[in-house]
Amino acid sequence: MNSASQAETIGIVTRRLLPFLMLLYLIAYIDRSNISVAALQMNADLGLTTQMYGLGAGLFFVTYILFEVPSNIILARVGARRWIARIMVSWGLVACGMAFIQNANQLYTMRLLLGAAEAGFTPGIIFYLSRWFPRENRARAMSTFYMAATLASVIGMPLSGALLKLDGMQGFAGWRWLYFLEGVPAVILGFVVLRILPDSPRDARWLTSGQSEWLTEKIAAETAAAPPNHSDGWHRAFSDGKVWALSLFWLLQAFGTIGVTLFLPQIIKSKWGASNFVVSLYSALPFICACLLMHYSSRHSDVTRERRLHLALPMLASGLLLAVSLYTGSVVVTYVMLVFAVGLNWAATPIFWSVTTEYLAGSAAAASSIALINSIANIAGVGLPPLIGAIRDRSGSYNGGLLLVATALFAGGLLALLLVKHRGGEAS
Repeated sequence: MNSASQAETIGIVTRRLLPFLMLLYLIAYIDRSNISVAALQMNADLGLTTQMYGLGAGLFFVTYILFEVPSNIILARVGARRWIARIMVSWGLVACGMAFIQNANQLYTMRLLLGAAEAGFTPGIIFYLSRWFPRENRARAMSTFYMAATLASVIGMPLSGALLKLDGMQGFAGWRWLYFLEGVPAVILGFVVLRILPDSPRDARWLTSGQSEWLTEKIAAETAAAPPNHSDGWHRAFSDGKVWALSLFWLLQAFGTIGVTLFLPQIIKSKWGASNFVVSLYSALPFICACLLMHYSSRHSDVTRERRLHLALPMLASGLLLAVSLYTGSVVVTYVMLVFAVGLNWAATPIFWSVTTEYLAGSAAAASSIALINSIANIAGVGLPPLIGAIRDRSGSYNGGLLLVATALFAGGLLALLLVKHRGGEAS
């Protein structure tokens, strides 16, 4: 197959898979993070302190971590189509159930159930994409997929802010309508997945036999060419030092994506004091910046085949900007720095997964390794929200928590310089 036909094949795969997978992830991320906007009403209705809210937000990640690796092992065995459909229907039902909680303990229970239901979705999709996109196209594919997470905040935060205005309709609080109406699409889309998502290129009816054969052989050749000694079974994922090093980087990066995202509306509310809807709009802008930076960074990384600096520099700059933003005298300057700090943090995401899937190519434990890396990162989700909430309750400011996040991001940038080779993107 000539280069033009190969490019056409990748173009077909991109158009057929990525928009739909982005939609799935957008819905998943909205259901996971809409608690940040719901809190603008929910905390007062349920009598939650900031620390109690942080605990509720963080408990999601406890069960998410516990079930992440088993879920991805099952996905690799039964196929992406059936398992992703199961995940979506179960998390959608739990997300709708969040509308009916009456106290803090019920909030904690439902967040634990939501984490268990959604476990395996993100690493499952990452593993799935690595079976469809060759190495030279993977960073852009990962970037496009992860744009759904940022678009979830761009779309979801203003949408959630608008749903809060339904407060009192049919005797239901606005934040309850928010949970219920944003949970329904996941259930519907779960059944759509069963009908339209192919498990592999060989199952894709929209590829010709030649296109399917070329793509299957291309991925197989890359897999065969990768060093086979870093994992020859799923249990080896836990004894691979490089997998743990990648996990540490992803944990440090998650301080920003989890710590800042879950508190962003409340941080902005505390500094500007605007209406809930205006706060939701201000909270969306950093993620527009993230979309743009992810797109251009991943595109440049694929073209130049350089991963190391594309991974490290955004993290270093993000941590520095976030730290400096805490000590400026201007609210406008602080906000602009916050926008770019969030955007740069997200810009490292597709580069990281390109480095990771390139390293894991050829591994029988790739699915479980990806799940392990994602699970370790989500430890930040367990401990960080309650900690930031406690710091806020005791000091009256989010600055201490944000400085902790900034330090983690800067440390992640330094780790990336050690972790990745100068060129080629391989973990060193």
